[in-house]
Amino acid sequence: MTGRLTDIWVYLAASPLLGLTATLIAYQLAYAIYAKTRFNSLANPVAIAVAMLVLVLSLTGTSYKTYFAGAQFVHFLLGPATVALAIPLYQQVGKLRRNWFAFLMGSLLGSATAIATAMGVAWALDASPATVLSIAPKSVTMAIAMGVSEKIGGLPSLTAVLVMLTGIAGATMARGLLDVLKIKDDSVRGFALGVSAHGIGTARAFQFSEEMGAFAGLAMGISGLLTALLLPLALKLLGLI
Repeated sequence: MTGRLTDIWVYLAASPLLGLTATLIAYQLAYAIYAKTRFNSLANPVAIAVAMLVLVLSLTGTSYKTYFAGAQFVHFLLGPATVALAIPLYQQVGKLRRNWFAFLMGSLLGSATAIATAMGVAWALDASPATVLSIAPKSVTMAIAMGVSEKIGGLPSLTAVLVMLTGIAGATMARGLLDVLKIKDDSVRGFALGVSAHGIGTARAFQFSEEMGAFAGLAMGISGLLTALLLPLALKLLGLI
């Protein structure tokens, strides 16, 4: 019986749809757990799904390359999903017009703070130059972060992991922290989540309100753009690359 199961797995592993199927199943199971906990932020479905996938790939000896051959279809949809965030944001265009300068400065200062503190901590812990550069773009969406990391001499694979951990941590802790700071406005709460926790934080924001999600998406987009344009220039001016 074990031999037959092994043969079946070998057959399935040859199909690029294996990664896609495994990803969807893992997320559905993780989301079910998330719902059972009444959407407790500590039961983040992304973190649980990743843990499930790592366990399955490790137990089956499946390489990441084989897995990603199918999972890339989900990865491709990150682009259209990000663009679709413009729809709820359009419904908040009035508030955006009134406060555009504050949102722009918030993205700029938030991104700069995230980069400076992350690099500073890594440097203080005596991390290698490549690691320090890899951690710099960790607070923007993964597609942008990996591209920036490669351009400035970091390790894109390490950056991807750091981006994911940043998003999970931000989505988990942000609500409590914002409550402690007595920040009640949904647009401000959402914007803070988008700047600090990119796509995962934006998804979390939409669970609270559409307005919060819309401004989280705005923050994610502006922060990603500013990081991609200004981070390489700033590091070059400072002589770090």
